[in-house]
Amino acid sequence: MTILSNEAYFANVDNKVDIPKKTIYRLSIYSRCLKRLQQNGMETVSSHALAQAANVKPAQLRKDLGCFGQLGTRGLGYPVELLLETIGDVLGRSTLQPVILVGVGNLGRALLHYDGFKKEGFEVLAAFDTNPEALKGNDLIVPLMHDDEMIPFISKHSVRMAILCVPAKYGQEVANELVAAGVQGILNFSPTIIQVPEHVVVTRVDLAMELESLSYFIDQ
Repeated sequence: MTILSNEAYFANVDNKVDIPKKTIYRLSIYSRCLKRLQQNGMETVSSHALAQAANVKPAQLRKDLGCFGQLGTRGLGYPVELLLETIGDVLGRSTLQPVILVGVGNLGRALLHYDGFKKEGFEVLAAFDTNPEALKGNDLIVPLMHDDEMIPFISKHSVRMAILCVPAKYGQEVANELVAAGVQGILNFSPTIIQVPEHVVVTRVDLAMELESLSYFIDQ
């Protein structure tokens, strides 16, 4: 893979298949399942088997994959490698997509040490904080820069995605700066709801809220 650090990837954004957000999420799950099948030497997989592995109904899986035309063969199933490549192209994983992280607190540092991003096609190019000097020596594996350098960096490297880990009171302000600089997707770990223009996608990750939701299903 090569790092995509220019406009090439986003030049064709308008030509992408219009896929619902929930389908995109399921495509990521299908991709993980297909990778495991590929590692086990399987060349084809039935819609029923793949749906079972992804914990969805076969009809839903066929509908999702139908977005790309006829990829499977009745009675034979889907070619694992072709399907994996097709989903990878749709999700933009044929190249490493550049990402930045803003807010290098405890959570931010933990995310910077997570090695799963690159495996899924994302390259965290740099991290930004208001006081980077105080964080030096934390064994970070990406360049740590002052937030004053963030906007020029985004422009220079054509970054379109960011991970936001700043305190709640700074969340909207930083989000505004990211959007103004050209960021189109934000993974928001900041404990606040941020407002963005319609063309910007925000996925909020609220760990406390997820635990609260999970606790509902736990016997008290």
